[in-house]
Amino acid sequence: MNNRLHLFQAYGVELEYMIVDKESLAVKPVTDLLFKKITGEFVGDIENGVITWCNELVLHVVELKCTEPEHNLSRLLVEFQENVAQINAHLADLGAMLLPTAAHPLMDPAKNTFLWPHDNNDIYAAYNKIFNCHGHGWSNLQSTHLNLPFYDDEEFARLHAAIRLVLPILPALAASSPILGGKDTGFLDKRLDYYQKNQKVVPSITGKVIPERAFSKRQYHKLIYDRIAHDIAPHDTTNILQPVWLNSRGAIARFDRGSIEIRLLDIQECPQADMAIVGLIIVLLKMLVNEELISAHEQQQWEVQPLNDIFQETVKYAENTIITNQEYLKIFGIESQSASGKKVWDKIIALAAKSYPEEMEPLLPSLKVISEQGTLATRILHSLSGEYSTENIKLVYRELSDCLKYNEMFQVWIKEQS
Repeated sequence: MNNRLHLFQAYGVELEYMIVDKESLAVKPVTDLLFKKITGEFVGDIENGVITWCNELVLHVVELKCTEPEHNLSRLLVEFQENVAQINAHLADLGAMLLPTAAHPLMDPAKNTFLWPHDNNDIYAAYNKIFNCHGHGWSNLQSTHLNLPFYDDEEFARLHAAIRLVLPILPALAASSPILGGKDTGFLDKRLDYYQKNQKVVPSITGKVIPERAFSKRQYHKLIYDRIAHDIAPHDTTNILQPVWLNSRGAIARFDRGSIEIRLLDIQECPQADMAIVGLIIVLLKMLVNEELISAHEQQQWEVQPLNDIFQETVKYAENTIITNQEYLKIFGIESQSASGKKVWDKIIALAAKSYPEEMEPLLPSLKVISEQGTLATRILHSLSGEYSTENIKLVYRELSDCLKYNEMFQVWIKEQS
């Protein structure tokens, strides 16, 4: 029976969280112990109704994902938060808790990286042998993934063209990784800076992050999967690593399941924030796929390089990026010579609210915080106020753990000028 979904019929969302010590906030590699506590054995996943808990490459990260594709984002929000509470309750017995954001601000990956040692260990070992997974780019990055369905080549072409245009500005909405090793990295989205570099020994795995102009299954295999297979072969003599797993572009096509996975979103402080961002991206993609902004033909003409140029800026400056590509700005009805990432997203939110008011209405309060106070990365930096002592960093990130616990947006309260 053909159970493939059509465009926008349902979605898959994945949220990755760190497990840390409740007192010290140091990473705590106990995902396997958490799962064994519940099931009595070391397993790689636990199906908990609508949400499934999964292991990741490292032992201090747990992933929450949809068990099945879900259309009702409001239901997903409730389920994610309930599962966060359940996991935190179990972790309390281990002296641990979940911590949000895309990177631990104090972790030393050389000392604190412990890879998953159980099922699928041969795959993780192969990754480690080739890429050395004991670094921030492997063991200290948490993200939100959004999976969108397509039914056939025609739907894939429309969806892939739209997603390629959206990818460059995602860090201007979702950056949350400004601090590593107790220091301001100079990047608001340092996770993505590492992401695009951590597999450079085989450059075709990530490419230029923005996927190539491939608008059919045949084109995609020729331009992407076949190249990865050829390039990984000298490094993977046991033939364990498959191109479909290795592909690390910002959006990954899975033709076996009929979906494209967006991977450029830093995880936020709570499911409320993540689902607001996910909901906005879905509406923006609907506008593009339905040709409400520009035609599908125009969307497909965009080459990788100009999109990558914008992406490189937003990785560093997020919403503060000044975008000077006027053709790109015109997609969203901005006629000025330049515009900030914030202005672009403000315009997108206004267009989305006008075209899809019912879908946008529940998202607007969370999006207002991001628009008015900045990305989570910016809010973290403002809260630290230039003081990067271990104590001050822990103070801010403990507040972020409370945001996750209570499903509340992280807000910066500006002191009144005397």
